[in-house]
Amino acid sequence: MEAIGRAVTEGRAGDTEAARRTLLTLWPTLTDPLHRCTLAHHLADLYEDPAQALTWDIRALDAAADLTDRRLQDHHAGLRLAAFQPSLHLNLADDHRRLGSFDAAAEHIDAARAHVRELAEDAYGDLLRTAIEEVAEAISRRDTAKRGQAG
Repeated sequence: MEAIGRAVTEGRAGDTEAARRTLLTLWPTLTDPLHRCTLAHHLADLYEDPAQALTWDIRALDAAADLTDRRLQDHHAGLRLAAFQPSLHLNLADDHRRLGSFDAAAEHIDAARAHVRELAEDAYGDLLRTAIEEVAEAISRRDTAKRGQAG
């Protein structure tokens, strides 16, 4: 997790190419679904191309399917798998929307909304709730324009 965190920080600081290289090098070495979900979730954000982001967002959701609350709580007390779902589905909805696949986008935004009650009442939860509604509105307008971070 430390190596993933360092790469994510590097990417957020502007060196997305180096961050991608680091994460892509780590990917085949990971077996823990928490590490795989985390890496894929963040790696997707390092791609401008929505098709490439979609690939990694699908991998993040797939890895989350192998996670348990117990594994999450072993990593950090208080984490719950259900709270991951809004962000994972939001990103997939946004990827599909940007690719013009509006039916698939709508399915994932509905899934994100179905899990929104799991979000904490904090700044991050508020950010995700707002992003979900923004992406839902963009889907309804059939808008494929890039937006800010999905979550």
